[in-house]
Amino acid sequence: MTVTSVRTGHGLRQALGWRNVLDTILVGYLPILIALFIIVVPLAWMIASSFKPASEIVTLTPAFLPQEPTLANYEAVADRVPLGRITINSIIVTFVGSAIKVVLAIASAYALVFVKIRFKNLIFIGILVALMVPPEAVLLPNYNLVSQLGGRNTLWGIILPGLGTAFGTFLLRQQFKTLPKELLEAAELDHAGHMKRLWQIVVPVSAPAIATVALVTIVNEWNNFMWPLIITDTPDSMTLPVGLNLLHSIESGTGVYGFYMAGAVLVIIPILIVFASLQRYIVAGLTQGAVK
Repeated sequence: MTVTSVRTGHGLRQALGWRNVLDTILVGYLPILIALFIIVVPLAWMIASSFKPASEIVTLTPAFLPQEPTLANYEAVADRVPLGRITINSIIVTFVGSAIKVVLAIASAYALVFVKIRFKNLIFIGILVALMVPPEAVLLPNYNLVSQLGGRNTLWGIILPGLGTAFGTFLLRQQFKTLPKELLEAAELDHAGHMKRLWQIVVPVSAPAIATVALVTIVNEWNNFMWPLIITDTPDSMTLPVGLNLLHSIESGTGVYGFYMAGAVLVIIPILIVFASLQRYIVAGLTQGAVK
């Protein structure tokens, strides 16, 4: 081997090394940095602005961090809206509605996979169609139905129309189909009924997928705005996103941006903490069964 060939091989390896580094930056780090900038910077700006006085928000020389931090914006929000009441309403609607949704999704998915019923595929196609229908398309029928049932300005009126979850049923059905049939066959030989097979075998084995459905449902219920806005018009029955929207009606002008920021933080931060602390279950649930 000549010196020239050695130098050529070394130069080729060096060029390939630099190319791998460039590909890693362009394909890996750069998209992540762009996504973080788009997502994190506005969120951080909102949190920082919630502690700023109006003079630091409406200014020609804005600063990222507050120069004179204050809790006046949060105090103003608490004074102008019944913060305690609407927070309790949100907690009740979120957790009661999410619990019922998850239980119905588990039972429906189990029936579609393990119970011998006619037209299962047709029913599943109907669920897929429901996934494609935008929620805004059913607002008017739901409003007429719930109003006739006396559900206006009630918490159960907020919860009722969203009890069925097509996404949860779809995801859990796909997960249940990956379970070994031997598990259910062994339980059937031991004379275990469907209820026992569901809650003692299928649910424990599918815990990550169920946790995924639960977390996504909790986030959606907490952030739900359109339906509670339509079905409620009194502060005592409003949820947190709708109740804080009252700030827009009560206050006006450039000096209230701090109030809006503080209200947005009160809505976003609790569910963001829950989501961030439990997001590993979402990853495990979505990837479960993907690799055999």
